[in-house]
Amino acid sequence: QVQLMESGGGLVQAGGSLTLSCAASRIAFSPNTMGWYRQAPGNERELVASITRAGNTYYADSVKGRFTISRDNAGNTVSIQMNSLKPEDTAVYYCKISRATIGSYEYWGKGIQVTVSS
Repeated sequence: QVQLMESGGGLVQAGGSLTLSCAASRIAFSPNTMGWYRQAPGNERELVASITRAGNTYYADSVKGRFTISRDNAGNTVSIQMNSLKPEDTAVYYCKISRATIGSYEYWGKGIQVTVSS
């Protein structure tokens, strides 16, 4: 059974920083893409940032220049450093890993709360 362990959420004041981490275990094949999504109350889940095994990254416009995603291929972990946090960054953040080639899969974490106070 694949497990995704998310950590690092919490409450922070506007302008502060948080780092979220997600560790995947019990996977047979390394993920092609690892990423973070978020969902605020009343909103749809949206992609925040993703990173491929080769290190290619994608960022939503709303977080460009403030968030940095990274991954450790050996440990199947993905992290996102979130700086200059804004109240509108408040949401539940979800880790997602996926593989589109042999042994394809898609797994989601349970989600972790990030709250930014003004």
